[in-house]
Amino acid sequence: MTTHTPQHDGTSLGLSGVALADGVGAAFTSRSGGVSAAPFDSLNLGGAVGDDPEAVRENRARVETALGLPPGRTVWMRQVHGADVRVVDDVPAGTPEVDALVTTVPGLALAVLVADCAPVLLADPVARVVGAAHSGRPGTAAGVVPALVRSMVERGADPSRIRAAIGPAVCGECYEVPEAMRDEVAAVVPAARATTRAGTPALDIRAGIAAQLAGEGVTDVRTDPRCTLETPGLFSYRRDGRTGRFAGYVWLAGDAG
Repeated sequence: MTTHTPQHDGTSLGLSGVALADGVGAAFTSRSGGVSAAPFDSLNLGGAVGDDPEAVRENRARVETALGLPPGRTVWMRQVHGADVRVVDDVPAGTPEVDALVTTVPGLALAVLVADCAPVLLADPVARVVGAAHSGRPGTAAGVVPALVRSMVERGADPSRIRAAIGPAVCGECYEVPEAMRDEVAAVVPAARATTRAGTPALDIRAGIAAQLAGEGVTDVRTDPRCTLETPGLFSYRRDGRTGRFAGYVWLAGDAG
């Protein structure tokens, strides 16, 4: 595959910066500004969806450049829809099979891949600890975000200081599920219970996550209102089936020591 690599800024890549906290960088990507061919066009960052690995590497490098991140200093996950958290102080040799990451190392970015599930970014700017979680239906029911908050607290974070950003995800008016599935999730996360515009059973994952954060004492929460299924500029598995992944990034500003 032949590509060219001009300098890219956040606008050309369609990045959405998040003002999470002083000394903390955070952003959500879109699907524009990359080199992947259809159906992954064009800024696919997922390495396990069938896209050309060279295209994925190029796309990831473009995002690092646009965000001002050190090349190759982003930690990715092999997301398994669970609630395990990994604390990292460097880029691991292999991709950890977890759904949440925590670091206290400046310049080390944490990334979460999504295409309908919710990307969740957390930061305590005083304790200098950040975290990222992949929270879809199974992960939300399993409590991956509360587990992430607790892991951050173990490293000095205070829930009253933690600031959270819940990124684009399929909305409660679109995420239709069988009634039994809705009841199963709502039994552990009542705030996730929803109804579609057509009046059928649904789940509002972002509302559920916000309630989980509040339950852990995290009240400074901002939510990106975009629904992935309704937004052509974002990847959506429920809409398109075979498709790419966009990402949420969070990192502590400064150079790694």
